[in-house]
Amino acid sequence: MNAPPPRTLKQLRAFLGLANFYRKYVPNFAIIAAPLTDATRKCSPNDIPWNEARDQAFQELKKRISSLVILRLLDVSQPFILQTDASHLGVGAVLLQEDNTGEKRPIAFASRKLLPRESRYLKVSMIERECLAITWEIKKFQEYLYGTEFIPETDHQPLQYFRQAKFQNGRLMRWALALQAYRFLLRAIRGRHNVGSDCLSRNPLEE
Repeated sequence: MNAPPPRTLKQLRAFLGLANFYRKYVPNFAIIAAPLTDATRKCSPNDIPWNEARDQAFQELKKRISSLVILRLLDVSQPFILQTDASHLGVGAVLLQEDNTGEKRPIAFASRKLLPRESRYLKVSMIERECLAITWEIKKFQEYLYGTEFIPETDHQPLQYFRQAKFQNGRLMRWALALQAYRFLLRAIRGRHNVGSDCLSRNPLEE
């Protein structure tokens, strides 16, 4: 609910991707989202002109996708799924569990901006950026994940590096050691199924 309004087309498309993922729970979704989707038309400027109609649509969609209709209470008897993503701005995660129909439902969201030093050394290495995202997000939700086997889902596959015996990169080695206390089984997913963490990584909240 504290997410700031998107200012660029890329940020807006990321937010609409998240909202669209849950649109079947939002009556009249297309009507509510119309002022925002209009801003993504061909030849639209990259810097979005923000107005009252777009702000009302943005606030209403945030309220709808944060409602109890979509969010679910955790069930400690069911495995947790952690979707993660990283961008040049920050890292984001969605903690989920499957309901009795097999559909993934969110329990919690988290994101943070990259620190200045992280922005410098992660600028050229997507692998390091994704590994940082997974490490931070597992620790962020450690009260749920520690002591149980869980499933990290990502549209990249950086965790394969954590399973190798030797590392050429010192940062990857430190992150691998930090996660040795956790039990997880990596699952690769397509980018279109990772819209929640993608949106959060492009609109990070915490410093």
